[in-house]
Amino acid sequence: MLTIESCDIPCNALLGKYIKSCTYTDCYVTDIASTVTHVQYVIAFYTTLIFKLERLILKLAISRPSTDAQVAQLATGTLDEFAAWHVEDRCENQLLLCDFKSRTRSWLMVVPIIEGNHVRTRLYFGSAVVPVVNPKTGEYSLGFVYRALLGFHKLYSVVLLYGAKCRLESLLANNQKNEF
Repeated sequence: MLTIESCDIPCNALLGKYIKSCTYTDCYVTDIASTVTHVQYVIAFYTTLIFKLERLILKLAISRPSTDAQVAQLATGTLDEFAAWHVEDRCENQLLLCDFKSRTRSWLMVVPIIEGNHVRTRLYFGSAVVPVVNPKTGEYSLGFVYRALLGFHKLYSVVLLYGAKCRLESLLANNQKNEF
């Protein structure tokens, strides 16, 4: 029903450098039956209703407000800080964000898929949780809170990607490309 699948992180992904022992990484993918630019995807992702709720929580809980105008600037590369994140890396079709505590990463990538006369776009969304040294054991660990929230995180990731896909499909179906 949701058309969102878990997959391996592609070998050319900016998130790939976090595939290490003790680091949690995930990657989700879906296809959209249209050409979608990376800018369109980033804007759609961070302006879904569900993500606007997250942005509101960040504003109220940790005084990190953000606007849709900032999302557009982030997407076009004219802004490197957004809400609780800063740009760690970017390229033509990818964006890798790091949270203000340097514990988590969020990654978006688009890949055009051309099959004969049909063009579609593959949308990727992935995350990493970077471990820290446990002061009691001296071992690297994600920590109790991050481990406890992984189940919710996985479900939330699927919902976020599905929301972005639906938003893109709706905007493209209504020929509202100028909204991007």
